[in-house]
Amino acid sequence: MPVGKGVAARRAYPEKLGDALTLSGKTVALVYPAWHSCGTHQVLVGQTRTYRRLGAKVISIALMDAITPSSGRGARWRDYRSKSRDLAVDQRHETSARFSDFLTTALLKDGWWPLIHGDQATWLLELARRAPLPAGLNVDEIDLIHANHFFVLPLVERMLEKRRVPVLLDTHDIQARQYELRNRAEFFIPPYTRYDEMLAVELDWTRRADVCVHINAEEHATFSRLLPTSRHELIYPSIAPASSHEAIGSRAMLVASNNAANYLSVRWFLKNVLPRAPQTPVSILGDIDKGVKRNDRKLYEKHRDLFKGRVGDIQAAYADAAVVLLPTTEGHGLSIKTVEAMSTGLPLVATSMAFRGMGIDPARLRNVFIADDAIAFATAMLRAMGERGDPIASDTRALYEERFSSDGYASRLGEIAIKLMGAVSKDGSLSPRRSLARYDEQERLSETTRNQIAPVLSKRRQISKAR
Repeated sequence: MPVGKGVAARRAYPEKLGDALTLSGKTVALVYPAWHSCGTHQVLVGQTRTYRRLGAKVISIALMDAITPSSGRGARWRDYRSKSRDLAVDQRHETSARFSDFLTTALLKDGWWPLIHGDQATWLLELARRAPLPAGLNVDEIDLIHANHFFVLPLVERMLEKRRVPVLLDTHDIQARQYELRNRAEFFIPPYTRYDEMLAVELDWTRRADVCVHINAEEHATFSRLLPTSRHELIYPSIAPASSHEAIGSRAMLVASNNAANYLSVRWFLKNVLPRAPQTPVSILGDIDKGVKRNDRKLYEKHRDLFKGRVGDIQAAYADAAVVLLPTTEGHGLSIKTVEAMSTGLPLVATSMAFRGMGIDPARLRNVFIADDAIAFATAMLRAMGERGDPIASDTRALYEERFSSDGYASRLGEIAIKLMGAVSKDGSLSPRRSLARYDEQERLSETTRNQIAPVLSKRRQISKAR
């Protein structure tokens, strides 16, 4: 469903980085899950701003990760639109599997049946298979497809049936790890889908992209090892900075979106850390309040005054912070909220895990207090509340500017995009890798990867023959 032009697309952007690095006259299609108020969405905001800064026309195609009445209709779509107005694109499209699809035997067998056993990877892929190409989407004008998360690729595959376009896949993280974590807190029926089974499905699709972009060092190393013949690039994302403030606030701030890892982390903080520093004024921002309320109602009621819910202006919220808390005990991939916290220049109290995937030693940052157990975290929180310094001159602000700046991201992303589009020959073929729709399953893989993928592919072929 086309939804027209976003208001944000009319904002002014910085000058291009130079004549040699320009996408002027090119059209980039961003394909992504229709998520808001989370790290993926913040990465998307950085992508859209960067491509427009480089001179490209940007088309967005949002894919809902659930069944809806029809593409673009229903409460989920209304909620998504209202909370994603900051995506600065020239043209927005929406699509999803529909209620009518769920009544078909194929989706029940191929998607829902694996899901009730915990196979969230296959479920999301099957939803993407059934999402129609948005009406009004002109594939002929697209020069590059920038896909976000492997499970949107079945939709991309159908786009490529009309015209060969190079595909850049932003993996964000290893999704199988997220599914495994999520499965701990949700009810499924045995036999349970194993982590290695979901990873095999993820790798089978990831290897089909022309270039795999990874936003943290750990996933870059892991994907490079598992898919040695694929092209891999490490590009730290561009995350909009939270304002540094001359007058530091008075509260300890914790920001978290509603997902399994954040729920477990916030629960640990409330049950184990806060009782050791009960006088500390704490504010918990983001829609994590929904997750705590659903999973531990008693804990939510005890601390309900701390939860502020989703805030429209995160910049104003940070103005009230003296310290940013990062009590991360679970999670995979780059922590976007850690990057955002670094940009404030405020004192940070964090576990080591909060800095995963950055390739740095956070203990060397002078405004960071690392504490990996509850007693140490509470002690560090009390100490940090008394710290005062210049946020702009802080170590975390300097690291943010060095590693997550918009200039660095634009240079790396622009260089890769230009090379990809230049690799398309006149007959529409792509020289670096095969077409996504014609991928050769026999491509050489690492032995570990081959052993993981082979049983899944064999099972898939058996299912296809049985249809």
